Amino acid sequence: MKEVIRLDNIRKSYFLGKQELPVLKGIGLLIMSNEYVALMGPSGSGKSTLMNIIGCLDTPTAGKYILNGKDVSSMLDDDLADVRNVEIGFVFQQFNLLPRLTAWENVALPLIYAGVNKKDREERARDILAKVGLADRAHHKPNELSGGQSQRVAIARALINNPSLILADEPTGNLDTKTSMEIMELFGQIHSNGNTVVLVTHEEDIARYTHRIVKIRDGSVETDTINDPKPTAASMAKETGIIIQ
Repeated sequence: MKEVIRLDNIRKSYFLGKQELPVLKGIGLLIMSNEYVALMGPSGSGKSTLMNIIGCLDTPTAGKYILNGKDVSSMLDDDLADVRNVEIGFVFQQFNLLPRLTAWENVALPLIYAGVNKKDREERARDILAKVGLADRAHHKPNELSGGQSQRVAIARALINNPSLILADEPTGNLDTKTSMEIMELFGQIHSNGNTVVLVTHEEDIARYTHRIVKIRDGSVETDTINDPKPTAASMAKETGIIIQ
């Protein structure tokens, strides 16, 4: 099985004048392809800082981060931006959709940076919207979509470049319980299709859907345990598509 993420003694500190404020204190973590991992921790534990480093949104003060065989721990901002666009699909709590763009245009945004022409962008975006159950919403703007539909658009955008890693930050934080369950079903089916998924959450009920739970406390890994995941339609039906009805 291929390594996707290797963190070796990752440290991150911020400085107020000469005062050092350590946030991450020597994190070591190995995540293989097609793992489904929850990162958990209370407020102030360092899990958000760790997520930013895993997502190449920030760099560590010390230590090494290997992503898909590339040492990204000391890359410059432009190089990190290239890595993010190719290797990582992001899903955020706030959806982060552009309000003036339609669903397919939001999904296709990463393809613009990849230099894909408009016709192919639309075709690929419509195809992946269909796979998340939104074929009939391609021309709707975010204010015409429900919260669950907006998050599906965000998930479709994360998948559009076929990244090696799906990184989801509190993806159900703005959703009601029923919609949250539907979104977690969708993540389960994405994982069943072979994707590596790392989900950051503070909710035990959401973490229960994953196969491995890493708990962060005071900047260190407190526990790293295999989880018996909550059954989903994906795991029970062994479906090959990712459509949720």
